[in-house]
Amino acid sequence: MPKGSFDTRFSRRRALGLIAVTAGGSALVPVQLFAQQASSQSTSLLLPEAGVCSITPETTEGPYYFDPELERSEITEGREGVGLTVRLQIVDEACNPIEGSRVDLWHCDATGHYSGYPGQGDGRDVDTTGQKFLRGWQLADKAGIVAFQTIYPGWYRGRTTHIHFKAFPREGSEMTGQMFFPDDLSEQIFSTKAPYNQRGGQRDTMNADDGILRRAGQSVQSTVRQIDAAYEARMIIAVNREG
Repeated sequence: MPKGSFDTRFSRRRALGLIAVTAGGSALVPVQLFAQQASSQSTSLLLPEAGVCSITPETTEGPYYFDPELERSEITEGREGVGLTVRLQIVDEACNPIEGSRVDLWHCDATGHYSGYPGQGDGRDVDTTGQKFLRGWQLADKAGIVAFQTIYPGWYRGRTTHIHFKAFPREGSEMTGQMFFPDDLSEQIFSTKAPYNQRGGQRDTMNADDGILRRAGQSVQSTVRQIDAAYEARMIIAVNREG
């Protein structure tokens, strides 16, 4: 989606319409609307027009989690791929930000491999034991926001494109989830950008085919905008503060 391809005049009603999901699931939102939201004085939410205050559904942790014991915002460790900033905002059921929440983030690289595990890849012959790329954690600021500098995640068989996270709103409380991306954007990146387009095999699972995404529903879809040659994805994670 070309930058600046949208009309700059936005009413509240039109803004609500633009945050509708695409056929692939997630939302691609124009840069001008993000700027309008950022300058809004009426709300502290990352996506004020979305009105998300319902509890975010939990999803499976998956087989590739471990705590890298790395508090950091830049998690690529030199992994090649299209630049992506992930902004997550932790709020309670009343949409009040939860300052100091810990958020862990992890995902696969452009070729579909996670750090720290053997037996990966189509041939189950890729071993990344001892590596910690594309993993890290942060504490949320006063607005409940964390931001990670990473790359757009790739794909592996049986799953659509996604990023894992864990949110710890308080000690002893944990919420595990995943965020998802527009199929059309993923397909564009995977077919035209290196190193995504240099791997063998064909992507076998789209958003509509992913059982985890189907069970979780639309609230786990990220909202994505393009910034030059990179992207930014935003999602609000609503948790039960006392849960």
